[in-house]
Amino acid sequence: MKRQLGIAGVMSILAFSLATGADSGNLRYSISVAKFDNEAGWSGQWEIGSAFGEIMTDALQQSKKFIVLGEKDMRQEAMGEQDLATSGRTAGGKKAPKTGQMTPAQLLVKGAVTHVQDSTTGGGAGVSLFGFRVGGSTDRTEVNVTIYIIDSTTGQVKASTKVVGKAGRKGLDVGYSGSVVGANLAGFKKNNVGKACEDAVAQAVDFLTKQLEKIPWEGTVIKAGDKIIINRGSREGVSVDQVFNVGSVENLTDNDTGEVLDSEMKQVGKIKVTSVKEKIAYCEALEGQKKIDKNMTVQPAD
Repeated sequence: MKRQLGIAGVMSILAFSLATGADSGNLRYSISVAKFDNEAGWSGQWEIGSAFGEIMTDALQQSKKFIVLGEKDMRQEAMGEQDLATSGRTAGGKKAPKTGQMTPAQLLVKGAVTHVQDSTTGGGAGVSLFGFRVGGSTDRTEVNVTIYIIDSTTGQVKASTKVVGKAGRKGLDVGYSGSVVGANLAGFKKNNVGKACEDAVAQAVDFLTKQLEKIPWEGTVIKAGDKIIINRGSREGVSVDQVFNVGSVENLTDNDTGEVLDSEMKQVGKIKVTSVKEKIAYCEALEGQKKIDKNMTVQPAD
């Protein structure tokens, strides 16, 4: 029997994975969510495109499967603070934000809310309040959303899907604790459109998590020799005793367009992680120590 998961079900599975070994094999990618377009033309107590992006950012953070970066407007505000600090108009020192250290997003998520239907049954039960149908057991609300995951290096769409969030889906229990743009959070959680958005986000997070197996993961040797250090750590899910292949990567490019068509790694060695910090990992060579050089690529061993 195929089971449909609400956000509570998705979060329970992700929490279980984290507790039983997500830190020892679930290699993570940095990801940022853009504001979703409101192609449905829906209007209510909040801006649905902004709200959907906000809920998804929060849900991805709770999943522990990604390095979640702030939405575009948040990152722009951070860059504004950095620019202000470098202008000389603020006090310097250790509290001043530094430039050149902002984490880049490897993956981008964007999409559009394409349709909002307050009642899928056409029932007349209940009353209308602020554009929503309140009351009546026969009415259910649906939100249709198209979602894209984009490789920030190439700009190519890696995967896409369409989800239908339903307010009446059984087992829906949201752990969302954000602000919801322009809305009262308690009212949002009780509202049918809000519940449908949360259900759609649950399906979207499940979809995005499943794409991780299809997206190549790699890091770089930043120090070679007796002590080998790579630029990936616990933040990316690297753990002690993990094994990586090391080698030089050759990109195969299209001479007409300059586009990278594929890449091949010529393996020269193999390393095992001995200790981990947040952003780096110390390793020992299992094979080819003398051939391993700085700036070589590391990829998970099969």
